Amino acid sequence: MASNRGQFNTRIGFILAAAGSAVGLGNIWKFPFEVGQGGGAAFVVLYLAFCFLLCFPVMISEIAIGRKTQLNPVGAFKKLGHGNWSIIGLLGIIAGVLILSFYNVVAGWAFGYFLEMVQGNFGVGKEFGTFITDWQKIGMYGIVFMAVTAFIVSKGIAGGIEKASKILMPTLFTLILLLIGYALTLDGAMEGIKFYLVPDFSEINGDVIYSALGQAFFSLSLGMGALITYGSYVSKKQNIVRSAALITLTDVSIAFLAGLMIFPFVAYLTQGSMEGVEGGAGLIFATLPGVFESLGATLGMVIGALFFLLLSFAALTSTVSLLEVPVAYLVDEKKIKRPYAVWGMAAFIFLLGIPSMLSNGNVEALTNFVTLGGSDKATNFMDFIGLVASDTFLPIGGALISIFVAYVWKTNNLNEEIAIGRENAIPFVTKYINFAVMFICPVILGAIGIITILDRYFGIDVLSKLF
Repeated sequence: MASNRGQFNTRIGFILAAAGSAVGLGNIWKFPFEVGQGGGAAFVVLYLAFCFLLCFPVMISEIAIGRKTQLNPVGAFKKLGHGNWSIIGLLGIIAGVLILSFYNVVAGWAFGYFLEMVQGNFGVGKEFGTFITDWQKIGMYGIVFMAVTAFIVSKGIAGGIEKASKILMPTLFTLILLLIGYALTLDGAMEGIKFYLVPDFSEINGDVIYSALGQAFFSLSLGMGALITYGSYVSKKQNIVRSAALITLTDVSIAFLAGLMIFPFVAYLTQGSMEGVEGGAGLIFATLPGVFESLGATLGMVIGALFFLLLSFAALTSTVSLLEVPVAYLVDEKKIKRPYAVWGMAAFIFLLGIPSMLSNGNVEALTNFVTLGGSDKATNFMDFIGLVASDTFLPIGGALISIFVAYVWKTNNLNEEIAIGRENAIPFVTKYINFAVMFICPVILGAIGIITILDRYFGIDVLSKLF
């Protein structure tokens, strides 16, 4: 079956593709400010601990399930358990499709800003609110981005996803390092680095712990079936544990380097005060173009274009994996030929993303979307889809995967699968993976899901009551 479905030709190809799935826009604009607002280096320590102590066992489990079954998430759970357990895979696929529907919109913004920077149009930053309401322009950018994503996925595993990852990921690293090198030469750069890396443990509270845990889990693309799908294309010769460690290190490294790139720019903008600058999309699309403009027309154009090209590449590595998950389902379960599955699903997801595209000021009903319980956590349709698909479905999916592996498939079967291709295994590592999957992951991820639902949907702030 593996030969019919395709397979990664090399271990590095799989690692780069899986790491690319994890690396995305959140690494560039979310992680740095999570760190800055969460105690600097103290947040980094929490984030690293959660990545390796909590996320690492789930990642290994997902890859092992995929390689064992050589199937998509729905087919994998159906084969290893009972038919009812396939709901976990279906939940992941639905989450991935919903995430890609709005993710492609934001990716289109990044691509559009790259084109604006090439033209030297720094004023687009001041007009960000107007830019995202121009549905014709951002719709065209979204079509182009989805078409590029679909083209790569249509070429298959080795000839498409693996080949593209071997180009995109090294280029991503190179662009980040180039931008870091320049950013560190700016006035006030060291103030930004201090803000980013010098810990302030007084900032650590329940919200910071929750943010670090959420950032670790979501940044590694867990719970949505992407790593089960990619795992189904992995050779039996590969060491799953070592590959998972390298994937985690790659994702963490890019997130960390993004901070070294972002904060010197912010310090330069604020003359070292590091105050009054918002994070997220506002920083990337509204604030940074002004920084690039201050560097001069030619240099600003070059640095700005490189930055948004980097952002586009980071988005593309994620959109490819998000599209591959439902495509694998259609190919495996519905026996649809890959080209038809790819382009049909790409068109469907683009159309599904139109409400998110229109929710930023175009349609009042979508812009002023109100969630259950009157929560203010999602102020428009795009935010709401992110709340449901990312903040809610993914931790629940991760908890269910852990329960499935520990109590349905059983850890003995997990151990047998990860032992294949693994020489000189460290017994402690295997024991910890088993313990984490049985007890730590279900409890913590289940708690995250419950806390999120109570807070985001019903306005019950559990964290403030606990801490």
